[in-house]
Amino acid sequence: MSQQKPMQYGGQAVIEGVMFGGRKVTVTAVRRKDDTIEYFHEEKKQNPFANKLKKVPLLRGIVGLVEASANGSKHLNFSSERYGVEPGEEQSSEQEENKSSSLSMILGVAVIGILSLVFGKLIFTVVPAILADLFFMKWVTNNILQNLIEGGIKIILLLVYLYAISQTPLMKRLFQYHGAEHKVINAYEAEVELTVENVQKFSTLHYRCGSSFIIFTVLIGVIIYSFFHYDSLWERIYQRILLLPLVIGASYEVLQFTNKLRDIPVLRLLGYPGLLLQKLTTKEPEDKQVEVAIASFKKMQELDRTYETSPIAFTG
Repeated sequence: MSQQKPMQYGGQAVIEGVMFGGRKVTVTAVRRKDDTIEYFHEEKKQNPFANKLKKVPLLRGIVGLVEASANGSKHLNFSSERYGVEPGEEQSSEQEENKSSSLSMILGVAVIGILSLVFGKLIFTVVPAILADLFFMKWVTNNILQNLIEGGIKIILLLVYLYAISQTPLMKRLFQYHGAEHKVINAYEAEVELTVENVQKFSTLHYRCGSSFIIFTVLIGVIIYSFFHYDSLWERIYQRILLLPLVIGASYEVLQFTNKLRDIPVLRLLGYPGLLLQKLTTKEPEDKQVEVAIASFKKMQELDRTYETSPIAFTG
């Protein structure tokens, strides 16, 4: 048993692949149509101002979420372009290099990812508030009870949405890769050798998952909103929008807290709402999908070591 705890890595599923983030790089591995595995990697750019914000409770969750959305969008873009390309149809290496180095393309994808995140959060924040006010305000005027109803509507909308998209073939595959990502992280944290056979023994659920974060934003939102009074629907709506950063920041802190408590009996129950939601957002992966996840994780570790020993060679 090693004396030092394994580093906490994170990742996400992409189209026919998995992305993992290391200390210095992020790596995506994608299964091509010819059954080969192709990689895409990027050096993590250090922003001194953002790094300072990441040390501030409540703010660090917001910064991390924006960074993850921007970075994840680039990897999703790569996977969507590459997995379906037939062998022999690849662009020349010069064209590919020019494309990948295009600043406008990178910025464009990152901005779209952030805007999608913001728009999605606004939809799931504003619509439940409107529905709770329109359909229940006549019978339930107490603000705290209204907040509970609003939270219930959010959860119902979320579950219906996730169930609906999980029925599409593309999302089923994506959720399988999501499960493969979690299995690899669980196997790594258990300090076992990363083979397909070993990894498949582990759970598709993980306490630090973004799906858990989503359910916490609903539960924490109900608590935070209860401290603020409103007299009209519009006041209720703009209040929710203004409080959204606080809800996101507090939810991130709760997510990290539950992860620290996951090995303590009784207290580990705090993370169960998120784990239950992951029953919808993860599925049991096939061996070949786990193989891709392992390949991505090992490539990330390899490039991290390369960067730490020779950063100039890595960037050059």
